[in-house]
Amino acid sequence: MKKLFLCLIIFLGFITDGAAQMNEYIQEGEFGITAGVAHYFGDLNHRGRINRPKIAIGGFVRKQFGNYSSVRLSGHFAKLGYSDIYSSNEYDLRRNLSFNTNIFEIALQGDFNFFKFNPTDPNYSFTPYATIGVGIFNYNPYAYYKNQKVYLRPLHTEGQTFYENRKEYGSMALCFPIGFGIKYAINDRMNISFEISHRFTTTDYLDDVSKTYVGADKFPSTGGEKSLAGILQDRSFEVGTPIGIEGRQRGFSKQKDQYTIAEVGISFNITSYRCPTVKP
Repeated sequence: MKKLFLCLIIFLGFITDGAAQMNEYIQEGEFGITAGVAHYFGDLNHRGRINRPKIAIGGFVRKQFGNYSSVRLSGHFAKLGYSDIYSSNEYDLRRNLSFNTNIFEIALQGDFNFFKFNPTDPNYSFTPYATIGVGIFNYNPYAYYKNQKVYLRPLHTEGQTFYENRKEYGSMALCFPIGFGIKYAINDRMNISFEISHRFTTTDYLDDVSKTYVGADKFPSTGGEKSLAGILQDRSFEVGTPIGIEGRQRGFSKQKDQYTIAEVGISFNITSYRCPTVKP
């Protein structure tokens, strides 16, 4: 009886081992969250300085296609902002403009692993990857005047709608993220990652600065005083002699604004099992 029981255990062991070999682990995708920093580049930071990062958080879901490629749908909230006071350029310091904005972004990206990535295999638990995609984001630049938050787009600080056929800019624009990252599988269920992605955009008004000064006399006055739009289009008077002469350069319209997000992430694998293909 003992021999029969021992044989039964050995037989069940062979069956279990054979069934395990017939099943193949498949990583269908991932879902996760990220946290990090964002940084703005544009008319108020035209020298590409990285000295005013702000918070960025996000979430994503990824569909895997084999061990090397995937498609990701992501969403981000980020803060961006900058001021001329951080510049060492004399003209920028005299211009004395500043802005902040919140960013709400949704993007569709393709991710491409450099190495084979399989969370169940310690030999393939790490890979660098590249990412590229397209997205849309919402923005609404504002500044502070006398300790009050003032949204800039409705003020038409560069004469939008009434000067030289300048059109009002919208609150939505496209972005094109491109970047690199690394990913490591802690175990077969969980991964950690680090990614830096730069966003090229289709707007030059992320900072409400693009073209030339309109001139203070083009903005209507109230009770003999400058309008708020007239004040915020040229804040050089706060640090010295006003420079906002009509036609003088205020920004650089030939280059669109940009921003970068650097973030760490944690993700959870969506998995399935299937029988491997029979090899002849």
